[in-house]
Amino acid sequence: MPTISNSPNSLIHENSPYLRQHANNPVNWYAWNDSSIALAKQKNKPIFLSIGYSTCYWCHVMEREVFENPEIAELMNKYFINIKVDREERPDIDRIYMTALQAMTGMGGWPMSMFLTPDLKPFYGATYIPPKSKYNQTGFEDVIEKINTVWQEKHDEVLNSGNQVVNLLSNKVLKSNVQDEDITITEDVLHKAFEQFKSVYDYSFGGFGQGNKFPRPAALDFLNVYFKTFGNIEAFDMVTFTLMKMYTGGIHDHLNGGFHRYSVDHVWRVPHFEKMLYDQAQIINTLLDVHSISGKQIYLHIAASTINYVLNYMQDEQGGFYSAEDAESMIKEGDKNSKSEGAFYLWDKNEIDKILPADHAGIFEYYYGILPAGNTLNDPHNVLKEKNVLYVAHDIHDTAKVFGKSEEEIFSILESCRKKLVASQSERPRPFLDKKIITSWNAMMSSALSKAFKKTGNKRFLNAAVNCINFLKRSLIDTEEPRLYRRFINGERRFSATLEDYALLIKALIDLYEVTFDDEYIELASSLNILCIKNFYDRQNAGFFDSEKSDDIIFPTKDPYDGSEPSGNSIQILNLFRLSVILDESAYFDMAERSLIYFYDDIRKSPFSSPLLLISLLNYLKGAEEIVVGKKAGNELIGYVYSKYLPFAQIIKPSEFLAGKNELIKEILNDEPNGHGVFVCLDFKCEKPALNLEELKEIIK
Repeated sequence: MPTISNSPNSLIHENSPYLRQHANNPVNWYAWNDSSIALAKQKNKPIFLSIGYSTCYWCHVMEREVFENPEIAELMNKYFINIKVDREERPDIDRIYMTALQAMTGMGGWPMSMFLTPDLKPFYGATYIPPKSKYNQTGFEDVIEKINTVWQEKHDEVLNSGNQVVNLLSNKVLKSNVQDEDITITEDVLHKAFEQFKSVYDYSFGGFGQGNKFPRPAALDFLNVYFKTFGNIEAFDMVTFTLMKMYTGGIHDHLNGGFHRYSVDHVWRVPHFEKMLYDQAQIINTLLDVHSISGKQIYLHIAASTINYVLNYMQDEQGGFYSAEDAESMIKEGDKNSKSEGAFYLWDKNEIDKILPADHAGIFEYYYGILPAGNTLNDPHNVLKEKNVLYVAHDIHDTAKVFGKSEEEIFSILESCRKKLVASQSERPRPFLDKKIITSWNAMMSSALSKAFKKTGNKRFLNAAVNCINFLKRSLIDTEEPRLYRRFINGERRFSATLEDYALLIKALIDLYEVTFDDEYIELASSLNILCIKNFYDRQNAGFFDSEKSDDIIFPTKDPYDGSEPSGNSIQILNLFRLSVILDESAYFDMAERSLIYFYDDIRKSPFSSPLLLISLLNYLKGAEEIVVGKKAGNELIGYVYSKYLPFAQIIKPSEFLAGKNELIKEILNDEPNGHGVFVCLDFKCEKPALNLEELKEIIK
């Protein structure tokens, strides 16, 4: 049984759902702020820093095993100032200590467990730590006793160790890279990157590596662009095979739509069941691109299903989108002690047999691989037991053949069964919904919705994108200061936006402009871009810092890694290329070029780490592409442009606002005879305008 404190700690005053989850722990937790840091200095105690997020499975495990244990809590309160950070609210703090943890141990993840000097310098770190030694790990009780002993007996050595870590990491970022004239950017790095992608690609089950499988859409996006540019069909096959393995696997929610965070096996079968907004947005984007390339409706179907999940379950009534749904949920309503991993999503065979008609249950169970003893391949902690996760074990063709029915009949039966299971599932307690609204994640979702409207013409998708941007404008932008904020919840906006917030919102505004041709979005993107450059651009060495200078940021970072979320630098460099075209602003192109040169050595050494930077690099090599839609162009021509996969083309419609900034736009605006056509241009040099669909198809081809 968990131990609940009689009186809550200071986290009860926070709005973060993650911090409030720990408000009744016996640990005397503090939030990360000036007063808690000052307390550590005043008492000369080390800081135990725990970083996680509300829907993190292993964060829940460590809370139950360690932070709700009164004996361990007593030691923690005696030895340390204990600070909790929600990584989704403070990605800047998370990035600093994740960088340090990876430098010290070669690994990282959440929950992150770091021990700091009172001046915030790390000297020991880990991820999940069990209460007592297990999983070949030292137990938390032993760790904190040793940390306390070292702090008391080797105090100066600990301080020196923290200084060395910070100096090493700080110098790595601040040192100037090779001078511009020493670097020539070529296609060779792109081909080397593709070979590296191939070397870790799983040809049997898709994705990358042989352990846990993460979707990582950024990697698939690079492969799409590589195929489009160089015609390498193997690159595109890697994308489509991976997406279909994800779609048929248990990482995909076959009843409600959407995708779970990652699978704990290499075949996409058993996931950790949290659902993150940023995953949905990026996967939708990749699916829509693959539909444009291949023309196959299955990818559009999966994208639409995922969008519907987000609109049905993650949308705030004011237009923003919530952060995530939890991996765990209660088995019995109101009984928090009954929480279990995947409880909302897992099924007993007997349960399915009771819900479905006898003549349909066998078909459903064959198709989705339901077994009497459960079908989970990997259950090292004995959580899933005899449960089943839905995955496509046999396709429609095989199922129809086995049961002597047509494929149409099987499809209809499966659809009927899914509806019955959704109705039954709706009676279960839903997983906890983290209602933080985060700028960067909402921007990604808005971009995905804008692209979905491009490909489908569905006004519901466009309206959702517009409503999301309007919410961000109202709630997270301070036009007087001016300033962008990171998160909104319970009527409170808080925390300065980081580079990725600015970059992804600028991108979303440009994307929304392309489907509305409303200059308001370009004007706001331009204003935010100026702020972004002011706050983050390194004018000495190029590249963008991930966060603004602050006393609690102990060293600066410029992270080029495109992992579960895109790197702010990758997105902002692409933004600079796009805005340099739209606004005819050569200074933006120069900043993008210098930034690519700054990161070029990192890209060459580890291209797999930065797939979106590789796309920026290819954009740079190919040159600016503009598709200028005449002010009288019809929907047929615009719709055709929207339907194509054109990763580097900036779509523009002439207006007085843009004509005042861009000579090419001014010329086309005044070209009345061709005002109903489409101009396809490269580096501001245009083909003869396409005045009908056949001409446009020929030019774009």
